[in-house]
Amino acid sequence: MNNVENRTLFFGDNLDILKEKIPSESVDLIYLDPPFNSNRAYNILHKNNGEDSPSQIEAFNDTWNWNTIGVQENFNRLVENKENIKISDLMIGLEKVIGKNGTLAYLSMMTTRLIELKRVLKSTGSIYLHCDPSASHYLKIVMDIIFGEENFVNEIIWSYKSGGISQCSFSRKHDTILFYSKTNKYKFNLQKESRDISELKKKYKQEDEKGHYGQMKKDGKKYYFEDGVTMRDVWEIPILNQLSKERLGYPTQKPEALLERIIKASSNEGDIVLDPFCGCGTTVAVSERLNRKWIGIDITPLAINVIRKRMVDHYPNIKINLDGLPKDLDGAKMLAEQCGINGRFDFQYWILSLINARPAPNKSKNQKKGKDYGIDGIIRYNETDINFKNEYKDIIISVKSGKNPKSPEIRDLRGVIENRNASGGIYVTLYPPTNDMLKEATLSGTYKYQNISIPKLQICLVEDILNGIMPLIPQSQEINLCKKAEKVEIKEDKSKQKSLFE
Repeated sequence: MNNVENRTLFFGDNLDILKEKIPSESVDLIYLDPPFNSNRAYNILHKNNGEDSPSQIEAFNDTWNWNTIGVQENFNRLVENKENIKISDLMIGLEKVIGKNGTLAYLSMMTTRLIELKRVLKSTGSIYLHCDPSASHYLKIVMDIIFGEENFVNEIIWSYKSGGISQCSFSRKHDTILFYSKTNKYKFNLQKESRDISELKKKYKQEDEKGHYGQMKKDGKKYYFEDGVTMRDVWEIPILNQLSKERLGYPTQKPEALLERIIKASSNEGDIVLDPFCGCGTTVAVSERLNRKWIGIDITPLAINVIRKRMVDHYPNIKINLDGLPKDLDGAKMLAEQCGINGRFDFQYWILSLINARPAPNKSKNQKKGKDYGIDGIIRYNETDINFKNEYKDIIISVKSGKNPKSPEIRDLRGVIENRNASGGIYVTLYPPTNDMLKEATLSGTYKYQNISIPKLQICLVEDILNGIMPLIPQSQEINLCKKAEKVEIKEDKSKQKSLFE
């Protein structure tokens, strides 16, 4: 099994990556914020003209169906598990109690991955499973069986205030985080939390120059001031509101304060932190800031691009190892052809990230073709008009992976450019265009940007992009999939190891 370089982002199914690329007993801390089985689709809000926009693209769909391909086979493997008969008994019992439905499909998916996560965790390691009331009671049983009831450490309640008030129930304002160790020799750094200032004022009469309250020692001369108390298992940490500087617009994004508390408690500098459902990369961002090594895994190129951009914004000189995304033409063809429509959408998202474009508004794998057929992505740039005002303009992106590109696709794109009053368009194709297509694009003319003539319709080969031959794009373009993350001063890496697992 291969070693994994420091600062690695994996694209792909985390089950496959865990099995094939992460060695046993190699990770110090695991945090996972998996789908909650909430039966809803989650979208990314992107920026429009420098402001948050209501137009969205689907990041992932948290809906589980028993009839999904592979669910029955996965369940059967768990039932036939010879190494842990309790897992087999659990699956059989759940099938009897709740039936073959979305909940059982979700729990089967989670159980399979939690087994692998236990394997890669060191004997001194810990795992934090983030969940909500929709499945936390089931997941607690699964965790008890896989990690052992004796290794249950805490049920942490993350309490927060947010919008929305129910008229028929108590407002739901918390998530659950299940904290388990692998053995009784796990790392744990005791954390402190501030005491309520009003409580201290009532209890103590004296205050030091820092505003700390305390009590007189026995010698009658010095004061002992309390800095905090041992942290409870109820954490009151605000969620990210619309004005938060951390907020990137990614669904289910968690505050860095939450991950900082977990990482500080259960790892030390130089340790390895793994997030198998990496999302927008909060875990890896905080791990980097706290001088930990990290591994992030996500199944969508969309998330990988958000994470990569976030880390580069935070740490401009950072070097990230990307694993699983195509590096040559053969890899690009494999991505486009895998898993039918899912593969083609992943291919599109990957191409858009290569040319710094964002997916088109409301782009999702379930979207039907509409009047804007041909729009896969948009590059937005600004230009000063004759009145010295900034004017935002669009370049329309169409990505094609079919083996037989045709001239009507160029005419369709040209029509969309005209209908939307866009400056131009870029047609990206996996396979070479015909001569008629090239001629059609040439006849479309040019547009001006700062006295530079740019072809109104450019045809680009994926192979050329992989070789560094990029389409001509105005220099003032924005990478506006999500908000820009703030720059962070990088700490000196005290570890001199080249590999995570040396």
